[in-house]
Amino acid sequence: MTLQQLAYFLAVADVGSFTRAAEAIGVAQPTLSRQLRALEDDLGAQLVDRGGRDGPTLTPAGEAVLPLARRMLADAAGARRTVAEIVGLRRGRVRVGATPSLCIGVLADVLRVFHEQHPEIRLELTESGSQPLVAGLVRGDLDVALVIVPSEGVDPSLATEPVLRERLSIASPAAAAPISGRGSVGLRELARRPLVLPRPGYDVRETALRAFREAGITPHIAVQGGEMDAMLRLVEAGTGVAVVPDLVFAGRPRLRRTVLTPPVYRTVALARRADLTPTHATAAFRLTLLDFLDELSSAGGLAGDVQVLRPRDS
Repeated sequence: MTLQQLAYFLAVADVGSFTRAAEAIGVAQPTLSRQLRALEDDLGAQLVDRGGRDGPTLTPAGEAVLPLARRMLADAAGARRTVAEIVGLRRGRVRVGATPSLCIGVLADVLRVFHEQHPEIRLELTESGSQPLVAGLVRGDLDVALVIVPSEGVDPSLATEPVLRERLSIASPAAAAPISGRGSVGLRELARRPLVLPRPGYDVRETALRAFREAGITPHIAVQGGEMDAMLRLVEAGTGVAVVPDLVFAGRPRLRRTVLTPPVYRTVALARRADLTPTHATAAFRLTLLDFLDELSSAGGLAGDVQVLRPRDS
């Protein structure tokens, strides 16, 4: 008895015709008839009555075998799916996107942990602002991305899962005098200092400029247009100060953090296409990320004012 023979038997039972059954499963009718006869010989009983006026019908033995054959083929399909899931975590790729500050503050360690857990999965990282990342998700160029959730929400075709809430603070060179003796600075005082801004498309740039605009204040911009790493180096060198997410202060002793008042927060979410079922590798990446954030939060390893919003739930 073979699974193929059982599949031929089910095809005949379902359509009530040798010809249509052979067409449905893509074999020649003599081949199907021969394999069904071999199955009957193996079981020692006729399963299909071929002499009926209305076409082949199941014998009592065939009726008894039918549910067993369905279950056996279903179990075989389940075994294939289980193996495919295991193989899916040993091969394949995950295309991850993130904003530069998240790459600096969290994602580098998450990717390291994920690679240690699943060394055969190829990781592809795209570093950019949230708007280009959202566009990449919508186009299908990315599987998942850490993006900033704007007040008006992200593209409705995406499913988002908030994971972090972080405060924006002022970065200044640690070697220089503090920009405020109070440990905090307001927008009007900040506007008197040379400001370093990243290139357009960075969420932190738009957030800072919007805050100045809403307060009716014109900032003094010293340098603009760089990437996040270049901007932080400019601050360390004393070129100016910058509005940055709190995550970037981790591991940067040459930067001093001064809180901005009134406080400005932003929400970081894990986003993916809502109409696509995540691959097993992508789902495993999500769990690795959430596990890492939970452990980091429990150990007090998050820099500044950053809170984990959603613990691992599955």
